[in-house]
Amino acid sequence: MKLRLLFLSLIAAFPAAALSFKDNDTVVLLGNTVIERAQKYGHLETALTLAADQPNLKFRNLGWSGDTVFGHARSYFGPPEEGFRRLTADLEELKPEVVLICYGAVAAFEGEDGLAEFLKGYEALLAMIQSTATPREIVIISPPPAESLPPPMPNLEAHQERLALYAKALGELAAKQQVGFADLFTTLGSVKGLTENGLHLTDDGYRVIAPKFLEALGLPVPATLKSPRAEDLREAIVAKNKLFFFRWRPANETYLRLFRKHEQGQNVKELPMFDPLIENAEQDIEALRTSLASSQK
Repeated sequence: MKLRLLFLSLIAAFPAAALSFKDNDTVVLLGNTVIERAQKYGHLETALTLAADQPNLKFRNLGWSGDTVFGHARSYFGPPEEGFRRLTADLEELKPEVVLICYGAVAAFEGEDGLAEFLKGYEALLAMIQSTATPREIVIISPPPAESLPPPMPNLEAHQERLALYAKALGELAAKQQVGFADLFTTLGSVKGLTENGLHLTDDGYRVIAPKFLEALGLPVPATLKSPRAEDLREAIVAKNKLFFFRWRPANETYLRLFRKHEQGQNVKELPMFDPLIENAEQDIEALRTSLASSQK
């Protein structure tokens, strides 16, 4: 806890990111489990959609459970480095204007001994993003805090200190690289009851942290976020995310594009057929967003 208190005393050196959006921006959410699971519930994207107050935003969730800054979890049957190449290709195709990155929850288990390698990998990741996608905005987001649940779940106080160490280092990295920094770790503080196992957020956990997520990004919390009609928007976002996930990560990729493509590879032509479905879903999202925005005027 001493390390956490020291971190809190230093946090003023790393103000919330001045994040901005423009009409028709593509926004990529990149990270490990906390990002991947966010697409299933839609609360964070709903909050961003309303807070951005810009038309025609396209959100693409590239989260991958268990991933690190090295992209190793994204590899299939090739070497670990294949995952980083896959991510590079994804970003080159999407060309996002805004990239929000949340890594560190996995790496923090290595503690101080793994910090230097983590930061080196993060710098390589940032360099790849900047050269491949040339986004207007990049924001590093610290991992959220862990929480200790009653036995038999483990006590995670020691991991909290490791997370505090990594969050502080990420703030320093953001300043060094001249990119935005959102301190989700400190913004959430000691909020409890958010996870199912101390680490992974529940549906209600994402709902609770959504306003805090905006706060960490330096964005205002719109009154429309609490509107009952915002639930319609969230449901539309979840439906769109499912379509994009099927387009981006088909369950039978081995048969479509890898070493068994000689069996069903002809079906890879169906993947682009998701594109008009995603476009239609985004038109529904924009109509709901516009309606909610108009209701506040």
